[in-house]
Amino acid sequence: MNFDLTEEQQMLADTAREVLSRSYDTESRNTVIDSDLGWSRDVWSQLAEIGILGLGFEPEESGPTEVMVVMTEIGRRLAPEPVAAGALIPGAVIAAHGTPEQRALLDGVASGERLLAFAHTEPGRRGAAELSTHATRHGDTWTLNGRKNPVLAGDGADVLVVSAALPGGGAGLFLVDGDAVTRHPFRTFDGQRGADVEFRDAPAQPLGAGGDATAAIASAVIRFQSALCAEAVGAMDESLRLTTDYLKARKQFGVPLKTFQTLTQRAADMYVSLELARSMSLYAAVCVADGRFDPMVAARSKLQIGRSGRHIAQESIQLHGGIGVTAEYPIAHYAARLTAIEQTFGSSTDQLRYLSGQVGGYGVAAL
Repeated sequence: MNFDLTEEQQMLADTAREVLSRSYDTESRNTVIDSDLGWSRDVWSQLAEIGILGLGFEPEESGPTEVMVVMTEIGRRLAPEPVAAGALIPGAVIAAHGTPEQRALLDGVASGERLLAFAHTEPGRRGAAELSTHATRHGDTWTLNGRKNPVLAGDGADVLVVSAALPGGGAGLFLVDGDAVTRHPFRTFDGQRGADVEFRDAPAQPLGAGGDATAAIASAVIRFQSALCAEAVGAMDESLRLTTDYLKARKQFGVPLKTFQTLTQRAADMYVSLELARSMSLYAAVCVADGRFDPMVAARSKLQIGRSGRHIAQESIQLHGGIGVTAEYPIAHYAARLTAIEQTFGSSTDQLRYLSGQVGGYGVAAL
C-alpha cells in the first residue's frame, strides 16, 4: 500500500500551510481568538477561495484523505477557524444524505458565505444513551424540542444539522435554521467557539427522505473523529518541532540542553508517540475514504491520538520549563487544543471502555 500523498494532495497541504502560516503567529492568533467572533473572516475567505471549505462535497473530486491533509495543517498552525465543525463535517452529511434542494446549500458553504454546525452532543448523554432531543410531526411539518451542548461553531451557524429521537423509535437528522433556536454562546478553554443550543418547537426539515438516520449519525461522528485526529497530529508535530528547537537553542551550564542524554531520550519518546498517532490518523481517514465507518477503528484511532497527545503535550511543557505555560508562547496553546480534542466525542477512557466491551466478540486462539 502506498502511504505517500499524491502530487495534488501534497500541493493542497503546501497551499493550506502557506495561507495559515502567513496569517497566524502566536501574537496574531491570540488577538483573533480574543475577538468577538473568535476567528478571522479574512482567513475564512482565503480558505474558501482555494477550495478548502468544499472538500468532500463532491466525492469524485476530493474526500476524507484531503480533509485529513487540510486538518493536519489546521492543527499545525492552531488556526481557530471552524473548518471541520462549521463546514466540512456537517457539509459532508448533507452531501451524502440530503435532497438536491438541500445539497444546494453547500454552494454557500464552499464559498464561505454560509456556516453550518453539527448538533448532536447532549448534556449528560454518553455513548449509546437515547437522545433527549425529540422530533414531533404535525402533518407534513416537524418541530424539535430539546437541548444540544456543546455545539461547536453553533454560536454563529446559519443552519444546524440536528439529531433527534423520532416518535416511532430511532433517531433522525434535521436541518434547522439558526434563527429558530435559542443560543448561549461561549468560548472554550482552548480558544474555540461553541454554544448551548435550545430547541423550543423549532421548525425542522428532515434531511433527505427522513426516517431513521441512526447509521448516518454514527458515520457523521466517525467523520468528525477522523478530522479531529488529523488536527491533533498537526498540533503534535508542531509541538515536537518547537520542543526540539528549544533543546537545541536553550543552554544550561554553558551547553545546549540537547547535550543532556535524558532530555534527548524524552524527545525521542515523543517522536514515537507522534508516529503512532500519525499512523492511526491515516488508518482512520483511509477507512472513511473506503466507506468503512467502523466504530472499532474510530475508537482505536481516538484512543491512540488521545494518549499520544497527552504525552506530547505534557512533555513539551516539561522540557520547556516555565516558559511553556505562558500565554505568549505557543506550547501551552497546543496542549490546550490537544486536551480539548481528546475530550471531544469521547475521551480516551470512553474509547477504552467501548473497546473493552467488544472483547467478547473475538474468538479465542488455542495453541
